[in-house]
Amino acid sequence: MKQYVVDAFTEKVFSGNPAAICVLDSWLDEKTMMSITIENNLSETAFTVKEGDKYKLRWFTPGGEIDLCGHATLACAYVVMNKIEPDLKTVTFSTMSGDLIVNRKGDLYEMDFPAYDLKHVEITDAMVDAIGAKPVEAYMGRDLLCVFDDEKTVRELKPNLDKLKKIDGLLLHVTAPGKDTDSVSRSFAPKLNVPEDPVCGSGHCHIAPYWMNKLNKDSIVAYQASPRGGTLYCTKYGDRVRLSGKAALYSEADINIG
Repeated sequence: MKQYVVDAFTEKVFSGNPAAICVLDSWLDEKTMMSITIENNLSETAFTVKEGDKYKLRWFTPGGEIDLCGHATLACAYVVMNKIEPDLKTVTFSTMSGDLIVNRKGDLYEMDFPAYDLKHVEITDAMVDAIGAKPVEAYMGRDLLCVFDDEKTVRELKPNLDKLKKIDGLLLHVTAPGKDTDSVSRSFAPKLNVPEDPVCGSGHCHIAPYWMNKLNKDSIVAYQASPRGGTLYCTKYGDRVRLSGKAALYSEADINIG
């Protein structure tokens, strides 16, 4: 079975967010897919099977299957458009979050994702204790989004991962205005056995709508300030958000599971 590791939201390897992409002729059982994911020990391993004109796509973290992942979708689009069907300019993935369309535009891969509906929530003592700093605002979508007024605070945060597991939201995203970009952010996912997600696409389905509304812009440039770092180009499109980024191939291999 072919497996590719692609660094997403970057133009060079060793940065962005790595995802393993397994290209299958038919589906493996879920236990085997989880075993491969745990063996890879990346924040995401994605599995894809071509079904008609679309590709069925599933995403797994070391903690289990999830319903939406941006960087692994971008990575899978890169693999399909460069290794499987190099003449393709558009690919549709059938997923738990519905059909996701990715368009290739030069060296950018543009993904059309649903934007999360953000609800303002109270900042609790437990939240502050877990994060290690007090945000100025907090919102809940699928994940908890906490807003700070200083980029330095976001970059230097060292949240307590055990305490993060006890607060609401699947992931935690922290964000602030950026000096060189419209926003900076970091994403933490200890509930999925991922301490820090290097560049989180689904997180920007929370982060980008917040900042586009706050800044009264239809498009923003967002930087994820993890140790690896990555850049996303985000555009509002009705109740959806288009996330664009580059990708770099790190490895191509055969894996043996039998």
